[in-house]
Amino acid sequence: MTNFRSGFTLWQMVSGARELTEHSSVLDRIDAVLRVMGPAFGRTGYGKGRPLVNALEDVAQESLLVGDFALAQRFQRFAAYAGGELFLEILENYYDEGARRRSEEGMRRLVAMGTDRAVAVLDALSEDNPEATLADARDLFRGIALSVDHLGLGAGEGGIRLPTRERRRLQQYGHMELVLRSLPRLASAEAARMVGDFLADADAGLLAQLLELKARRAGLDALRAVVEDGTSSESALHARLKNQEWIFGGAYVAELARRQYTADTILDIPLLRGDGSLHVVELKRANIKDLVIRPSGHLMLGAAAHHAVSQAQNYLRTMDESREAILADHGVDTRRASATVVIGHPRFVSGGITPKEIAETLRTYNTHAARIEVITYETLLESAARMLALVSAQRAPDQAEGTTA
Repeated sequence: MTNFRSGFTLWQMVSGARELTEHSSVLDRIDAVLRVMGPAFGRTGYGKGRPLVNALEDVAQESLLVGDFALAQRFQRFAAYAGGELFLEILENYYDEGARRRSEEGMRRLVAMGTDRAVAVLDALSEDNPEATLADARDLFRGIALSVDHLGLGAGEGGIRLPTRERRRLQQYGHMELVLRSLPRLASAEAARMVGDFLADADAGLLAQLLELKARRAGLDALRAVVEDGTSSESALHARLKNQEWIFGGAYVAELARRQYTADTILDIPLLRGDGSLHVVELKRANIKDLVIRPSGHLMLGAAAHHAVSQAQNYLRTMDESREAILADHGVDTRRASATVVIGHPRFVSGGITPKEIAETLRTYNTHAARIEVITYETLLESAARMLALVSAQRAPDQAEGTTA
């Protein structure tokens, strides 16, 4: 069951976002969100539910169409909060400067408190054992770290009860702990100072790019794990590909928020090309034994692949027929729409058919197709991995040059 959310904070954020755009089409859709939420005062609650999520996603999509990707991301996050997928505190950290400062202050106080406690522990150690060595201190802190795993908040009578907001703060601290664990281990105070100096002088844009690369690698690894699990469903694959349009290549600028453009068509992944046209990605299972078959000596696609292609053909035909209405209502041009079917993986194909034969069969099939391409998850993963390797290689010389300078 979806836990829909709304409230005054979201209303303030949506209202404030009107000042960030001058495009009339985007402003109209923001006003539609505010109408769904209702007036700011004079009522006990704010409109929420699926209508609010849809209205917020419409703003995100229209922002994409006019090229305002920052505003589109903002409203995608608003929609994720309204749909129960994102905590309000996360939105506040993104878009409420005051809340972000308070959160940062809380983290600084937490670090200061932890450091102070560490000093107290060392003082106690040296008092009890004046001959204590660095190894003794290391063993002491390792023991403290191990004991933390056995601590809990408790439940029921006599336990410590925290309000929901505080439990969320503990989750945030847990996320911060994961970040700290991924930092390099410092061998000395001098190394710590050097890292601090680097972070103080680091270029924010470069750090953002490096974090984006790291996130993309993690997303690709997560997708690969789901693909290689023979029990994974189409929904599990879709979850790993959501908002990962980069995996499909540089021709696509964003994944559209809206998945339904006609009454009987719900798209798996609708992508926006740079020219404003629509590209449809249809996802099928990776574990398909008869992806390619050899009925009479010649290789050909099996029934599952043909069924998926027919489904994509029907999507394109339906959107061709409704092109004028879709363009008027949603601003997406479906006249030039194309599609990619992602289906199967060579590791699951039976009958002694090799990965090379599968690739050649698909290449032959795609040569005779105009608007629909069929690829395997192996091809998708390899292509994305090559793209990441290329970007990483290009980034390395830039960093080396900057270091030399």
